[in-house]
Amino acid sequence: MKLSLDQLSAISEQHAFEVDGRWWESQAPMPSRLPGRVLEPFRVEIEAHEMGEQVHLEGSLTGTLEFECGRCLASYGERIGEGFRLVLEPAGSRLPADPEAAAALERDGLCLGDDFEMGWYRGFEIQLDAFCREVISLALPVKPLCGEDCAGLCARCGADLNQGGCPCAQARPDSPFAVLAALRDSPEGAK
Repeated sequence: MKLSLDQLSAISEQHAFEVDGRWWESQAPMPSRLPGRVLEPFRVEIEAHEMGEQVHLEGSLTGTLEFECGRCLASYGERIGEGFRLVLEPAGSRLPADPEAAAALERDGLCLGDDFEMGWYRGFEIQLDAFCREVISLALPVKPLCGEDCAGLCARCGADLNQGGCPCAQARPDSPFAVLAALRDSPEGAK
């Protein structure tokens, strides 16, 4: 996904890209971080314009991924959507102190600053792949759930509790405070 900067003006221009699962797999540094397969290609919509020497990018990224539920282990599809706003300044002769950021500036013509909404650019074309990969990574759920009311799996037999009960006896373990409760409730403990 490349964006040509030499054709930008003060008037906002719309740019759209669509990427599928092969795109994610081609991103060498972290291909394994995608939790499942891409069910619906990611659509990246960007509104870009210049303001002086700054380049302003604002847009959204949407797509559908397959996840494995963190409670019941069932596969399900979830739509991922994330908006972003990025202001880029020309790097000029500045070189970021972070070696990875410096390499990204040379490779992609773009590197992010300490704040995810600020960065630098160099040249007349920027490669947006690494930036979009970061946006997707930040939009992924920490613990995917097929539903808020997911009952999960039985801790004893592994049965899916969303499908009904399990054959296990639901014996509650004794509380470590059961002895104290018994003392409190006994006539001798009330003294």
